[in-house]
Order: sequence, then structure tokens, then C-alpha cells
Amino acid sequence: MSDLPNGPKHLGVTPPIALNYPTQREIEVTDLLVQELTAQGTFESEDESRRREVVLGKLDKLVKEFVYRTSKKRQLPDADAREAGGKIFTFGSYRLGVHGAGADIDTLCVVPRHVAREDFFSDMHDSLNSLNEVTELTSVTDAYVPVIKMKFQDIPIDLVFAKLNVPKVPDDLELRENLLLKNLDETCIRSLNGSRVTDEILRLVPSIPAFRTSLRCIKLWAHRRAIYSNVMGFFGGVAWAMLVARICQLYPNAIAGAIVSRFFRIMYQWNWPQPVLLKPIEDGPLQVRVWNPKIYHGDRYHLMPIITPAYPSMCATHNVTQSTKKIIEEEFKRAAEIADKVMIGTGKWSDLFSKHDFFSRYRHYLQIITSSDSATRQLKWSGMVESRIRHLISKLEGVDNLYLAHPFVKGFDKVHHCATEQEANDVSHGIYNLKPISEKSGTDSSKSGNENGSNTIYTTTFYIGLLVEPRAVGSTTAHRQLNLSWPISEFTKLVKSWDKFDERYMNITVKNVKCTQLPQEVFEEGEQRPTKLKRTKPGGKAKSNTTTTEQPIKKRKTDKVTDKVDTATDQPNKKRKTDKVIDKDDMTTTEQKRKSDKVEINGSNLESN
Repeated sequence: MSDLPNGPKHLGVTPPIALNYPTQREIEVTDLLVQELTAQGTFESEDESRRREVVLGKLDKLVKEFVYRTSKKRQLPDADAREAGGKIFTFGSYRLGVHGAGADIDTLCVVPRHVAREDFFSDMHDSLNSLNEVTELTSVTDAYVPVIKMKFQDIPIDLVFAKLNVPKVPDDLELRENLLLKNLDETCIRSLNGSRVTDEILRLVPSIPAFRTSLRCIKLWAHRRAIYSNVMGFFGGVAWAMLVARICQLYPNAIAGAIVSRFFRIMYQWNWPQPVLLKPIEDGPLQVRVWNPKIYHGDRYHLMPIITPAYPSMCATHNVTQSTKKIIEEEFKRAAEIADKVMIGTGKWSDLFSKHDFFSRYRHYLQIITSSDSATRQLKWSGMVESRIRHLISKLEGVDNLYLAHPFVKGFDKVHHCATEQEANDVSHGIYNLKPISEKSGTDSSKSGNENGSNTIYTTTFYIGLLVEPRAVGSTTAHRQLNLSWPISEFTKLVKSWDKFDERYMNITVKNVKCTQLPQEVFEEGEQRPTKLKRTKPGGKAKSNTTTTEQPIKKRKTDKVTDKVDTATDQPNKKRKTDKVIDKDDMTTTEQKRKSDKVEINGSNLESN
């Protein structure tokens, strides 16, 4: 809390902008917002809510039993072993009260000092594995925050571990005190951070009901507009929560409808890289790094810094790139215009939640295909590649004539049953026309390799939309060139340097595809796909708007020509013609402009019909 000079107390680093109470119109639009959120299915049923409480109760009991067993192994007296305790904390969307149906529960297992992380990932894992109620159990010990993932009575659970430097963990323990972090390793501090940040956010908002309804709205909007992903360079759940909390601080007496409207207007006009803070950054008892661009050179490069309120303060948005910043700001502008119309009665909330247009927005896309021979291996391999895509985005941003590299927020998983090694090789390189493909949904990780005599290949495909700089007014340049060789080569070398990469079972391919060549899996049922346009020569003969570039390869039965470039090495390729493709700033560009404005894309696998 901070004190206004000769005035009331306030939350945040600045005084409120306004203390006005809701108007009748704001009450009306808030009611309409709640109705729309209900219609959109953002609230879970009472039955599911009760099931979550039961599951958390069982999990807390399991943790106490685990701590007791471990205490006995450490030769503690029985009385001390029973008093050692152990406790489950929740954080994330569930703790904030904004989770929806089917959402996972982020949980933290806190134990006393004599219980080791190794005990957790062995004894606790085995205990969970013995339960019929637990399915899809997996331990990720090498993650930035090590975690046990599972479904407990069909409810997804992420369980992280932290031990405190205390002899026992009572049920009334709270994690707010900074001194609890003393003598802990960095992994435990990171594990505790999620719970501490979530609790601090709730303490720093003036009205929790208004905050929760507003945050539900913003989360749904961010998901629908495909800008909800920390790993891909957008904002994650904690960052969106802190932004909403800041607007609540600036309008402490406002209700959800007014907060959402002001949220978009203020965020669109925010003077980045000015940081978003919920309270002043505080010092603490540890020799750990706290976000400070005056001291740490790297912190100065954070483009849209949103700083966590719990000690040690960190930037929750360090992954944002120049491209994702532009996209987020565009979405803020669009949403602000819609919210303004809602407030004056000429628009409706449903317009805010319309689906993104990512797969029809650009003329060209990079397709990043990861593949391996088992579901378990593919989960780790694709997750590692996904965590590095932001590095590829940063490198692409340095390419001449490229204005924007827009990553999609998730990958597309598929399972392919191939009859021959050649088909398996084709699938791993993104050639899917040889064999029917089944979508991967709840694949049993125990099934891998050959099945019924076939080769089973697991793939995850990521997409990056490419937007070319518009030609300068009066430019007479016949065509421009995008040379992507170096960014792609550096990216593939980066991911293949992973210590668990095994070229016998894993592969990565990066290709350029046109919007008309995107696979059906990226479009929802009933969604209109981009259509292929043709241009005509002066003589009237129709000609495809795509031309092949490299040495022709023998045509398949489908008359498909595949031009391949080795993106995993720096070796120069044979001299080849360049692929001339059309730079369309708008999908409705005229034929005349398409003829006169051409772009060459070099350095990625190119496929043309």
C-alpha cells in the first residue's frame, strides 16, 4: 500500500485515475458481458468444481503420507515424522478463480528440509502411479521448473515441488514471508514463485469480483485472437492477470464492463518499454537477481516488461519480440475500438471474441515440422523445439524486406502410419500425400515404433506467418528477395545441439508454404480456405502464380514437384533459380499489383504445385 499526500490509501505505484462509481450504462454492459462469458462456456459446472475440491483434498493427503514415509526413512521419531506435515498450494488460474471447464490445476507441494527433490520424483511418483484414479502420469525433471503431470480423476494436474528450510510444514503455513526463501536453491525459489505471485496479485486488487470477471474476459479474448502464449513471445496467464490487476488499481471502484473497456484503451496507448508494476520493486534477504534495467544490461532489451510483484521480482514477458509486440499492439487497437462501440451501444461483446484469421492473413508461412518415432520422445522433442522458436523469430526479424514474423501459438500433432521407410521419411519432411493421416488425440505413449508391420511417425508442426515490407511509393523494383538461409540454418543447428537430440529417431524440417498449400488440419470445420488465384499471360494462357526454383525432382504420381534445400548445414547449395512469389499485403490485392510486386524467398524447402 502507498499513501496519497493528505489523502486515502491506494494500491499500486501511482494514485488512481478515477474513483467514480459505476454508471447505469456500465452496469448494463457488465451484465451483458457476464451473459456472453456464460454463453461462451468460460465457467465450469458446480459438479466439476466439487470434483476439483475432492481431488485437491486427496492430493494433500497423499503429500502428507509421502512426507511421513520419507521422514521415517531419515530415522526421525514417529511423533516428529507425523508432525513433519507437508502442504498443497494452488496457483495460476485456479487460485485466481478464473479457470474454466477442463482447465488444469497448478499445484505446489511444499515439504520440510529433510525431504529431497529426488524423493518427490521417485517415491511420490510411484505412489501416484499406483492409483487407478491417476492416468497420463509423467515426470519432467529437466524442465526450468521440474514438474509431475497427470490426470487425477480426469482433472489435469501440474504438481511442482519445493522444500523449505524448516523442520515441519504445518497446515496454516503461508508463503508470503520473504525469509522463507533463505538457504533455498534456485529451483525451489522458482517453484515457490508461482504461488507467491498469484497470492500477491490477489492482495493488490481493490475488488476481487471485478478483477475475476474482467480477467475471464481478457483471457478468452487473448485465446481467441491467438496471442496467449508466453513461450511463443506473447503474454502468458500471469502477465495478462497483472495487466488486468493494474487497471483495477487505476479504477478501484469500477466494475468489469468499465475495466475491460479501459483496459484496451490504456494498453493500446501504453508507453512501452515503460514497465507495468503492481507495487514498487522490493529488495530482499537473498543474493538473487531482481529485475533492474539500470544494473542488468539484458533487462534493457525487454520490449513490453510486466514485472511480477513478489520478491524476487522478474519480468514475465521477456520472450516478447519486435514482431509479437506489433501483433499485440494491433490486437489492443482492434479490441479498444470494439469495446468503445459496446460502451455506446453500437457493438456487442461477441465481436470481441471472434476467431483469429492467422491462416488466411498471410501469403507465405514457414512450416516447422518436428518428428520422431514415439509419442514420449516426440513430446519432449517438440516441446524443446517450441521453446526455441522465439529465437528463430528474432533472427527472421533481421532479414531484409521482412516486416513481420508472426508465430502461431500452438503446434499441430499428428500420428502417421506408414507402410514403408520411404513413406516414413516423406512424412518426417512434411510430404503427406502418400498415406492417410490420423490426428493425434490422447495417443498412448506406450505404443511406438512398428505397429502391425507399419512405421509409426509422430509429428508436431508449427507455423510462422511472413509479412513482407510494402514497396516504397514510386519504387520501380521488379521484385524483392527474402533470404532465409541463415536464420533457418542457425535455428536447426540450435535445436539439434540439444543434449537429448538423437538423429536416428528425431528430425526437423523447415519449409516455406503458401496459404493455399496449408493442410486441412489448421482450419476448423466450415472455415473458408484461401483459394489459389491464377494470372494470365498476354496471350491468354493461364499460368500458375507459383514457379519452381531449384533443380527439378522426378514428379510423383500426384504431379507434385518437391524442391529441397538442406536447412541444417551452412554448405552452399547448387546455383538455382529463385522462387518468385507474390507479396500480398492484403488478400484482396488486385491482379495488376500481383503481377508487378514479386518477392523471392530463398533458403527454405519450397513445394509448389
